[in-house]
Amino acid sequence: VLTLECMNQLYREVEYAVRGPVPEKSNEIAKELAAGVEKPFDRIINANLGDCHRLGQVPISFIRQVTSIVQYPELLKSTLFPVDAKRKAKSILESFPGQSMGSQSDDLGQGSYEIRKTVANYIETRDGGVPSNPNDIYLTNGASSAIRIMLTTLACEFSIDDKILPTGIMIPVPQYPLYSATLTEIGVKPVPYYLDESNNWKLNISELENALNDVEGKCVPRAICVINPGNPTGQVLTRSNIEDIIRFSHKHNLFILSDEVYQYNIYGEDSQFHSMKKVLMEMGEPYNQMELASFQSASKCYMGECGQ
Repeated sequence: VLTLECMNQLYREVEYAVRGPVPEKSNEIAKELAAGVEKPFDRIINANLGDCHRLGQVPISFIRQVTSIVQYPELLKSTLFPVDAKRKAKSILESFPGQSMGSQSDDLGQGSYEIRKTVANYIETRDGGVPSNPNDIYLTNGASSAIRIMLTTLACEFSIDDKILPTGIMIPVPQYPLYSATLTEIGVKPVPYYLDESNNWKLNISELENALNDVEGKCVPRAICVINPGNPTGQVLTRSNIEDIIRFSHKHNLFILSDEVYQYNIYGEDSQFHSMKKVLMEMGEPYNQMELASFQSASKCYMGECGQ
């Protein structure tokens, strides 16, 4: 019934480099090393994933304590856990129907309101007081799930001058392959724009304009993906650069998808993270009325829980 010929052909075209032939070969060599096969080296360093804990980053004990108690509330009686972890776990449990994490949320698929309220407080503090509404926040199984949901939601076809045109989504090059892989999977046309390597991987507005011109009549561009800090390039966009991106997006009526999962991984002396939301809101009208989805995750930064 299911063969390569009769499966969804879009799936056959999907490429996901971080889990491609090079990582597969790496895993094969690692197994050989574990089995005692002699090599001119004694270990493999995996650089294809942002897997913090694999490289020795220690998990935050408070996060592990709270999640352990929430999963098994009997631990509230244990003397092994500190009072602050118990207090936080108890408040989370009380927000669930039946005070159980196994119950279904009443929050229309957005996730626990109690947790979203905490997230909103964090965003508001991060952005220097720019208001954040818990009802605008969705909790998902990692940022990748949220990005896939948004890309799929934006995907549709348009009938223009007797031609059927797909949605186009602007994506940076280089980029994390989640974007190109997902667009291939859902039949959306990638609209690549190239970052300027000679200028610390800056995003040039002239390049964005050229990218749109190249796909005129081939698709209907509907959104632009911005990865800040960059993955895999590591650049941090200046506030001025972000303002330019916002003006460009407004000019071309583009939905902004802002991937900000590495916002705490900033090491350059003169680099500073500015959230797309903060800049957009502080620019005032008409920019503060634009459509924006930002993505953050517990998988990276100081948490690094990407395997959870």
